[in-house]
Amino acid sequence: MAALVRKTLREYRRALIGWTVGMCAFFGMYISIWASMKDDPQTLSAQALAKYPGALRDLMGGLADVGTGVGFLQTVAYQLLGPMLFVMAASVLGNRAIAVPEEAGTLELTVTLPIDRRRLVLDRWIGLALGVLVVAVVTFAVIAAAASGAGMGVPFGRLLAAHTGLFLLVMFFGTLAVCAGAVTGRRQVGLAVVGVWAVAGYVVETLGRSVDAIAWLRWLSPFHYYLDGRPLYQGWPVGDYLVLLGATAVLLMTAVLSFERRDVGV
Repeated sequence: MAALVRKTLREYRRALIGWTVGMCAFFGMYISIWASMKDDPQTLSAQALAKYPGALRDLMGGLADVGTGVGFLQTVAYQLLGPMLFVMAASVLGNRAIAVPEEAGTLELTVTLPIDRRRLVLDRWIGLALGVLVVAVVTFAVIAAAASGAGMGVPFGRLLAAHTGLFLLVMFFGTLAVCAGAVTGRRQVGLAVVGVWAVAGYVVETLGRSVDAIAWLRWLSPFHYYLDGRPLYQGWPVGDYLVLLGATAVLLMTAVLSFERRDVGV
């Protein structure tokens, strides 16, 4: 493993531990609720539909089958709150790849070392990818164990498909943060770009299913390629995942080319 990749992982260590523990606690707590409610799914569905009417229900994924194990797991882990927490973690880490050290004045020293700028960006991104992968693997293990223990009846392959899609979505936004930092060198820009695209993309994907005026914008939302294939219900949407991979590769290439041509300063 390259020295800069190891350095990146050391820098991320505390944040990775914190985010991993926090997300595992979040997933474990919410999934554990299912064990006490699964014997009365009609009441659970009625309560959910009454609590989230209209457009708010659409934002939560419709909630039509929240009384089932797969529907409940989709709602609490893979629809809104789980992805947004994970995206937030990846954006913070991705922002620390280029923008944060540049604003702190430490990146100027790094670029004077015998390593070209392309390698610097790639190694920092690899460190981000490995860190996010660790969080994804641990949270997947927790969700799989909790879902099995709660008797949700979700096939392992479909759970793996959904979590793989979540990882790809998160890597898109993490790479977007790296790209924004490489282009501008400003961490606030990176956080703003990721935040706006993530929130707007989710709203467009969920509400665009019933609002014709914004339906065409769904193709611009990364969430479309994560949610539309319904991996927790139908298995692997390979084409959609390839789009996410391709978009992430384009962002990474943009980050590399932009950083190579830009003056680095505080």
